[in-house]
Amino acid sequence: MNAVNEAFHRYRVERPRIEKAAQLTAAHLWRRAARARIMCEVSHRAKEVGSFVTKAHHKRYTDPWAQITDKAGVRIVVQHRGLLDPALGLVKECLTLVGKPEDNRDAPGDEDRLQYPRLHVQVQAYGDQTGDDGYPYECEIQIRTEATDLWARMSHKLMYKTGATAVPPDVRRSLYRLIALVELYDLEVERGVDALAQHPDFTHSNRLLAEAEHIYRTFTDHHHRRDLSEDVVDVLLRTIDGEPNYGDRLAQFAEQRREDLERAYEDYGPTSDHFLRHGRYVLASQPESLIIFERLSTVKMLLRGIWEDHLPETMLKDMAEIWGVHL
Repeated sequence: MNAVNEAFHRYRVERPRIEKAAQLTAAHLWRRAARARIMCEVSHRAKEVGSFVTKAHHKRYTDPWAQITDKAGVRIVVQHRGLLDPALGLVKECLTLVGKPEDNRDAPGDEDRLQYPRLHVQVQAYGDQTGDDGYPYECEIQIRTEATDLWARMSHKLMYKTGATAVPPDVRRSLYRLIALVELYDLEVERGVDALAQHPDFTHSNRLLAEAEHIYRTFTDHHHRRDLSEDVVDVLLRTIDGEPNYGDRLAQFAEQRREDLERAYEDYGPTSDHFLRHGRYVLASQPESLIIFERLSTVKMLLRGIWEDHLPETMLKDMAEIWGVHL
């Protein structure tokens, strides 16, 4: 009991630092995933104090502080199963692992069972947050597909949060039967994504927009208007046709001008006072803004001539103002 009380008081004091450690780790992973073109959602949390104490009592830990390893947690949710290994590789590459990953996706001998495909990695949290003992915090990273995440959250609520001493076997079995549907859903999503990328109707504009979205995610996770993006990219393509490997050029531009772009998005982007108070500079909250800034830097007169025939001139002038270019 003394060990639990000591761990409880320590956790209550250090929890703000643990939450910061989880936040920094999630932000680091999200930036790296965006640069690696891994489409995913990354969230974080610090375990609630009540959950910490309940787990310490329920598991009868002798050293709760050391044995509760998910005090800080990060969750990476990818679109389909084919992105799990790239996400795992990213974690291994950019963080320090503590022990081996817990991965039972293809455990031998379990082919005839329906089970939750657990993929957890224990790492040293990113950043400079340390405990009272001077050691950096650890962070548990869960990697899931969208379908698996939905199943896990739903089943956890029903099987572990009901307060009941036991869930009826038929209910548990019905929940695990859904795993088969999760596997099928993931496979079909992966197949659909791959097929779409190879389809002849997946146009140049779609590929260009996808490239801009990947790079844009390294600056902000703001959700943009897809319909506006498509209209603008169709016009921008008229200034790019005939330039091979433009995606590589755009990525190089983003790296070379990263500080300028960060400043532009901070001052005029989706969370800026300019945008929130005045509603202007709307294109600075869109991924195609990267292409506009690059075109303003290289072929501004060509861009202006084509733009004026298809889109409001004020929108381009706003972007030129942000970028410090005179039209």
